Amino acid sequence: MRLPIISRRAVSLTAVGGAILGLALSGCQPRTTFEPAQPPSVETGLPAPGRTDLDVPYVPTPMAVVDEMLRLAEVGEDDVLYDLGSGDGRIVIAAAERFGTRGVGVDIDPERVEEANANAAAAGVTDRVEFREQDLFETDFSEATVVTLYLLSEVNLRLKPRLLQELAPGTRVVSHAFDMGNWAPQETREVEGRMVYFWTVPEEVPPELL
Repeated sequence: MRLPIISRRAVSLTAVGGAILGLALSGCQPRTTFEPAQPPSVETGLPAPGRTDLDVPYVPTPMAVVDEMLRLAEVGEDDVLYDLGSGDGRIVIAAAERFGTRGVGVDIDPERVEEANANAAAAGVTDRVEFREQDLFETDFSEATVVTLYLLSEVNLRLKPRLLQELAPGTRVVSHAFDMGNWAPQETREVEGRMVYFWTVPEEVPPELL
């Protein structure tokens, strides 16, 4: 996961990345491999940070969590998936490999974007995915049918009005670890001690959510 320097998803807008290796939803073994997530820190229970020059450090989403995020969103061939904080690109690449999904990864760190492009090339999915070096708050994600996140609570809350107003009704939103405040999730799952939250953008958005 990588959140933008808010200074995404400056958790380094990349951290939302998920895992392509893990238990594949279709039972097949993906081609691309990724380094395992760093172990949790004793104090916070969250993965240890990578770079320290970002407001929110890059923390990759464990592969089993990526699997569950894609499963909850029922990602398919006709979807357009935006991963806000795409890191090494694992969520976008996994969806493209497994389901033929078109995907866009957004990360503020050029090193992560370069890494994600290399991983996409290795997986043979560059015709279906792209990675943009952008601040997630300046990204137009209105074409998305699925949005994945691994940010921080305060970043989710800042994004919530845009998600509700700019995404079409029925768009699926999945977040690793952090919820959306008073926007109650439709489903929650626990995967290896980590929470996954799922929402669908409603036809009519209650004013109290904005």
